[in-house]
Parts: sequence; structure tokens; C-alpha cells
Amino acid sequence: MPSRRTARDWARSAERARPVVDVLLPTSGRVAELAVVLAGLAAQDDPPFRIIVSDQSDDHAMADTPAVQAMLRVLRAQGRDVRVLQHLPRRGIAEHRAFLLEQATAEYVLFLDDDVWPEPGLLATLHRAIEELGCGLVGSAQQGLSYLEDVRPHEQAPFTAWSEGVRPERLRKDSPGTERWTLHNAANLTHIAARTELPEEGWLPYRVAWLAGCVLYRRSALEEVGGFDFWRDLPATIGGEDVAAQWKVMERFGGAGVLPSGAVHLEAPTSIPDRSVDAAAAVFAHETAG
Repeated sequence: MPSRRTARDWARSAERARPVVDVLLPTSGRVAELAVVLAGLAAQDDPPFRIIVSDQSDDHAMADTPAVQAMLRVLRAQGRDVRVLQHLPRRGIAEHRAFLLEQATAEYVLFLDDDVWPEPGLLATLHRAIEELGCGLVGSAQQGLSYLEDVRPHEQAPFTAWSEGVRPERLRKDSPGTERWTLHNAANLTHIAARTELPEEGWLPYRVAWLAGCVLYRRSALEEVGGFDFWRDLPATIGGEDVAAQWKVMERFGGAGVLPSGAVHLEAPTSIPDRSVDAAAAVFAHETAG
């Protein structure tokens, strides 16, 4: 029986299914975008999931926005456990992600940014992928659909499927494989998917440099490599915190992108304008590139 309750049962009391995935959603000042993301989550079925929203807005815009509050009510009526936390002061995105990870108890955690809409069925696909591949992380690279007519063959050239299972891979700034970052520009994966014959299960794992916006981790794997605790040694003005964490997970447990990607970037202005410190470079500064 699906874990998402339909309108027929919204007013009935029922026991919630134990969450398999904790959706960790950091937000700050993006109420319109957040409402869209929550609507996308309301369209997901299984596996059972819980939503933890951590708000770093300086005002109470989220609480005062009818669209956000309406979607939170829908999710709760559907049988989802929804927690909304305020987490201040702001100490950088890595610290914010570390805080969210501390709240998680489910076997898997989905870090979903507040400007990424997940298409219906995306959570189920990511969950199937990580279970079948047995790796530490999988993700859907966010697609900018304003670029649908902008085809970039040179940026799509590094695409390589994992054909015989996902294996651990060591990546650093100057490592072979980091050129794959171009795969996630514009709408490149949308164009790759259009010309790729997918296997019967409907999705294909491929090799990534890193992923942003919509990444499902095996929680034990992320915690085993320290999660985002490196925030304590870095200033708040960092970017690339997801790169640093993912490279650690990929080196020990492996990771993959999932084609096609059902994650749509809302293309809103960034809420973190100052990213003057490269977290990945700082975390791995003492190492020799692999």
C-alpha cells in the first residue's frame, strides 16, 4: 500500500509509515521557490519519507507565506512527518548541512536545495538506484530548462555510464574525471537522455565529478567520512561543501549520477552570494592530487 495518503483519507487518523528517507531541506529567504519544492515533494509516493526544513531567514516570511503553509499542510495530511526548524545564526552552508544531518535518523538522506523541483517518481528512482548499486550516494543533477534549445555537444562529451557496477573512485581538483562537471551545465543531461537508450528499469547510472541540488546519501556512509563537520575548520564564506563531502564518500563507497535527471533548477538568484573560499580545495589542501 502506498505511503502517500490521498484526499479520501486526509481527515482520517492513521499511523505514519516509518521513514526510509529523510529529506533535508535548507532554506533562506526563498519562499516562492520553497513552495514549489514542497509541491514537488507532495507528488512523491514511496519510499516513505520525512521532511526536515531548516530555515535561516532573518524574518518570518516562511510562516507568513500562505503557499508554503498550504503545502506543509498537504504533506502532513498525506501522512508525512514534517519538521520545520529555525537555525540561526548563519555560519555557512556546510554548517547548515551538518546541522540537518544531525537531525536525521532514516537509513537514507536526500539533500534537496530550496530551488530544485523534483518530478513525480524521482525519489523512488533514486532510492531504487542506491539500493541496487550499493554505493554511497546517487543524485539527479539539476537541469535548467531555459536551456532546452541550447545544445552543447562539447560539454556532453565526458558522459560515461557505469556499465559494470559502481566502484569507489578517488577524485581531487586535478584528477582525471573532474572534467565531467560540464555534464551538469545548462540542460545537458536532458539532451543526453533524449538520445540514450535506457535499460528496462528506466534509468542509467553514470560517472560524475560531483552533484549539486538533489543528492541521496546512504546516511551511514556520509557519517563515516565525517559528513560536513569540516565546517568547523573553515570560514562561513565557503562554496563547494558538497564537492568535499561527496569526494570523501565516493572514494570509499562510490557514487553515481542517475539518467534521466528529474531535478529541475528553478534558476533563482543565489541565496549565498559570498563563496570566496573553495571548501574542497581547503579540505584536501594537504594531499597530492590523484
